[in-house]
Amino acid sequence: MNICIIGDGLTSLSLAKILINKKINVHIYKKTENSNLPWGRTIGIAKNNLDFFKKEICSLSKKDMWEIKKIEIYSEKLKDNKILNFEDNNKDLFYLLKNDKLYSTLHNKLIKSKYFKKIIIKKNNTYEKLLQGSKYDLVINCDPNNIIAKKFFFKKIDKDYFNIAYTTILKHEKLENNTAIQVFTKSGPIAYLPISKSETSVVCSVEIKNKLYNDDKVIDLIRKHNPKYKINKTSKLNSFKLKSSSLRNYHYKNILSFGDSLHKIHPLAGQGFNMTIRDIKVLSSIIQDRINLGLELDSLVLKEFEKKTKHVNFIFLNGIDFIYEFFNFDKKIKNKNLNKILKFFGNKKLLNNTFIKFADKGLNV
Repeated sequence: MNICIIGDGLTSLSLAKILINKKINVHIYKKTENSNLPWGRTIGIAKNNLDFFKKEICSLSKKDMWEIKKIEIYSEKLKDNKILNFEDNNKDLFYLLKNDKLYSTLHNKLIKSKYFKKIIIKKNNTYEKLLQGSKYDLVINCDPNNIIAKKFFFKKIDKDYFNIAYTTILKHEKLENNTAIQVFTKSGPIAYLPISKSETSVVCSVEIKNKLYNDDKVIDLIRKHNPKYKINKTSKLNSFKLKSSSLRNYHYKNILSFGDSLHKIHPLAGQGFNMTIRDIKVLSSIIQDRINLGLELDSLVLKEFEKKTKHVNFIFLNGIDFIYEFFNFDKKIKNKNLNKILKFFGNKKLLNNTFIKFADKGLNV
């Protein structure tokens, strides 16, 4: 069995690792530059997904991840007072990992396997040759910007938030740092995501429809709404535009769209890579069932994958979009009633538990 994966990000490497664990030959085709690698950024992985990742994909060192035991939500409207609080008897809710560390761990494991090979794309006709030949049972495209995505997977539901997300890492004085904090400001949400006792990753999303921001203004926003950190230094800002998208068709013949090329989600709740891990879990299970039955890997695998995941992903993506629009609407009105109502219901244990399960397991709660 031979599978081709196009792309060289965390999604591609994670998918490649779970496939070679099944003794499937995997070739990753990549561009010469790592254009899709968000160096210096962090990702949050829900506990349920991390358990699956460590068991089925790749073991991880405890020192490379930081546990989050509590999530607190604040609003500038209520003078940065807390409106929501999520915790589960001091249990870990999710974990923060640095992208470059996770990439290196996966890459180092893959290159040691006889089932794995990485191939540099030097010419544009490489994509045509991949599709014309019968060398691979399945082709999985994780690059949303190549000719395959544009030719076969252009029908999608797109939404432009007209937001830019800025990311940085704060270096600060040591403290017990296991609480993730989100502050909803008039400019947009700011997430403070701990990665050690002395470092915290920040994602600051700002609306650019009516106002432009430079790096200094973003740093001022981060410092203004800083909940508790005595900041010594901030790393260089990185930025990216915020859009959401969902493909209407997941596959074409034996080609599957996957990862960011399949769906993009607002980073508000940190669920982008978690959605992808859940997709990997489903695809892995389908492939394993075929292997157990002695069946070939063909387009039927992709049809079953779409059938099992498309509706779930669409509902989940729109659920996150609803949360964004709720706070976006609240930002535009002058009164504080919505925040006060949210604060009232936020004290209810049922809502707390439902949110924790939703963030941990998606719709499979």
